[in-house]
Amino acid sequence: MRMLLSAATGPPTILLTTALVVVLCFWLLVAAGFTSVGSFDADATLRAWGMDGVPVAVAVSTLTAVAWFLSVGGVLLLAACAPPCPATGLLRMVLPVAALPVAWRLTCLFVRPLHRLFPDEPGSPHRGRVRDHVDHAA
Repeated sequence: MRMLLSAATGPPTILLTTALVVVLCFWLLVAAGFTSVGSFDADATLRAWGMDGVPVAVAVSTLTAVAWFLSVGGVLLLAACAPPCPATGLLRMVLPVAALPVAWRLTCLFVRPLHRLFPDEPGSPHRGRVRDHVDHAA
């Protein structure tokens, strides 16, 4: 337990731990009814990141959790398998940074099936234009 706590609160993994705490607080606010899952959807789009089709909060929360688990898991694996030396210390600093692109790819894979749970809104602007065009043509 001490090793897990050290891995989660050590530099630079502490940044991902802090982000995970913020994500958990957000979901507690959602569960309590103070905010909604779609709170950030008007402010940001994740289409360019390959995570469209789900609310921004779901995609960012998944990315944060996956990056945290990869980072802490990598640091724990490194602590258990590698002897303490300067190279191990440097690798420990690089692991959280390297976990981010891996977490991004995994998050893209994880949110793709979730798209069915969050259908597009029925009154999207694109669909309205097509209907208007059909109505005027008739």
